[in-house]
Amino acid sequence: LHIAISASILSLIIYWIIRDRYRVRNLNGKHVFITGCDTGLGNLLAKWLDKKGFCVIAACATEKGSQELRSCSSLSLKTVNLNLADSNSIARAVILPYTEINGFAFLLGLFGLVSNAEGTAPLGPTDWLRIEDFHSVLDVSLLGLIEITLKLLPLLKKAEGRVVNLINAKGLMAFVGGGYSLSKWGMEAFSDTLHFGVKVSIVEHGFFKAEEVNSDIIEKYLFKLWNRLTPEIRDSYGEKYLVE
Repeated sequence: LHIAISASILSLIIYWIIRDRYRVRNLNGKHVFITGCDTGLGNLLAKWLDKKGFCVIAACATEKGSQELRSCSSLSLKTVNLNLADSNSIARAVILPYTEINGFAFLLGLFGLVSNAEGTAPLGPTDWLRIEDFHSVLDVSLLGLIEITLKLLPLLKKAEGRVVNLINAKGLMAFVGGGYSLSKWGMEAFSDTLHFGVKVSIVEHGFFKAEEVNSDIIEKYLFKLWNRLTPEIRDSYGEKYLVE
């Protein structure tokens, strides 16, 4: 038993020594592009990497989000407005990483891309939904993620950089219909195919206290879906289903 404990402690020490050796050094000039920076994880990560000395390019869905982030960050942090459901918006947003690296884009490349943005979509029984309900989340969380990754891939490969896709673990459990879980499984599959010239990490994070607010949004969506159902579908579920 003592030998096993000693071996475990020794293994842990070796792990920490190796891990510390692989910490990123010389952060000057290392650019990181982050999506979904208005609030939540993306916002916190942008601020943290900015304090560490990275050159952060933070993509926000709203001008308000951009202004609030710039107000509490260093001058080296840049923001871009980004709607991942709009190819034209993506095309405009990726101009900054190429120009921000001061003409050395094809020498230095992009150190990292962190995808965090999520589309909002109704969650409910599948036969309550329409195809546009699926598009509202898939166009952002999956297709938008794929498109911006492909746009930035040349810069990432030039720097032998890394792609980090943040995936809410609750989306990997498909309890109800809708595009949310589809987008998360799609993100997993897309991440698994990105292996040539870049490092790829999938971070499956858990639940956060801030997500409690989402319950009100989900309830609002459910009532909206219920109100547009045909009488036949309503009768098949019954009013009690909605209340419970």
